[in-house]
Amino acid sequence: MNDTLVTLVGHVATQIDFKETVTGPSARFRFAVTPRYFDRRTETWTDRPTSFYTVWARRVLAINLASSVSVGEPLVVHGRLRVREDPPDGEGVRWFSADIEAIAVGHDLTRGTAAFRRVVKTDTPLMGPQKAAVV
Repeated sequence: MNDTLVTLVGHVATQIDFKETVTGPSARFRFAVTPRYFDRRTETWTDRPTSFYTVWARRVLAINLASSVSVGEPLVVHGRLRVREDPPDGEGVRWFSADIEAIAVGHDLTRGTAAFRRVVKTDTPLMGPQKAAVV
């Protein structure tokens, strides 16, 4: 398959929207990426315009995102780039949006620390429908 894989570094812009669907858990959030460069003329760091992406996660990644990520946190997102075209509005304007189907998501450790907790699958009926425990 010829997917366009991208790795983005940015910040969580919206709350994680987690849903249980008939095909399994699903989560999405908006992700803000602001490139910076060092302007040698002014000798300062300068921000370029911010790009926003909708990040989608499925199955276990969706569950772990919902319990691990909050608005404003710095993340590294790796996944498949999908460009979506919305139908023209009443004025004939076409809109495009960029979505990322996440393969892997992690905190950006250049900006802070994180404590990893492995998820262990169990068959314990006390867990309810989730069937996972944090160790």
